[in-house]
Amino acid sequence: MEHLTDLIFDASLLPALFIAMIAGVLSFLSPCVLPIVPPYLAYMGGVSVSDMGSESAARRRALIASLFFVLGLSTVFLIMGASASTLGRMVGGARDWLTKGSAIVIMIFGAHFIGVFRLTFMDRELRVEAKSQGGSSFGAYLLGLAFAFGWTPCLGPILGTILGLATGQDAPARGGVLLVGYALGLGIPFILVAAFFPRLKGAMAFMRKHMGRIEKISGLLLWTIGLMMLTDQFSALAFWLLETFPALAVIG
Repeated sequence: MEHLTDLIFDASLLPALFIAMIAGVLSFLSPCVLPIVPPYLAYMGGVSVSDMGSESAARRRALIASLFFVLGLSTVFLIMGASASTLGRMVGGARDWLTKGSAIVIMIFGAHFIGVFRLTFMDRELRVEAKSQGGSSFGAYLLGLAFAFGWTPCLGPILGTILGLATGQDAPARGGVLLVGYALGLGIPFILVAAFFPRLKGAMAFMRKHMGRIEKISGLLLWTIGLMMLTDQFSALAFWLLETFPALAVIG
């Protein structure tokens, strides 16, 4: 058991895990997620958006629903991450080529977001609606599953980046950890909005106003990750972290 824990949670995973969580936050701030957050939370909690802004009981219902929503997200992304790592192990010696190919695709996605060129197919959305009524924890869990499966291709480029990182991991559990990190980066802001909706309305309006800049930041992150994957710099970053912060050595 101790050997398995060391295999999953060693310091070399930290850079990729940090990037996965940041990528999740950027997905939350994307144009096809941020605008729908208040009505989505209200539907899941079985309340109205105006109630969320004025009634603590309504916010509590939305908060509980958001927790189950994030659990649904994490379920799907955990399976995706483990599957990507398993695929990477199956291809064996070709894994390096698969990683480099993924890196090039990720850099193309990054250039799209930065505005170097536009890929029209990435400007469309495919949304899967869950056939459940709002106001129940199970319904919120189902919506989390549907959101993870269906909010494409909007989430596709950033999610694909983390899947590319997961493919290069040595164990399925490590890939699963990366995707759970992504799910938390995407899901925790949902929980925070549900808990503090009246205080965050102004911040959300500000972010919607500056959506173009957020998209360019996302593109720059993707391009940088792709370049690091292409030049095998994640290992160098892990070694730098261990040298700079020796306490991290106790993790693995």
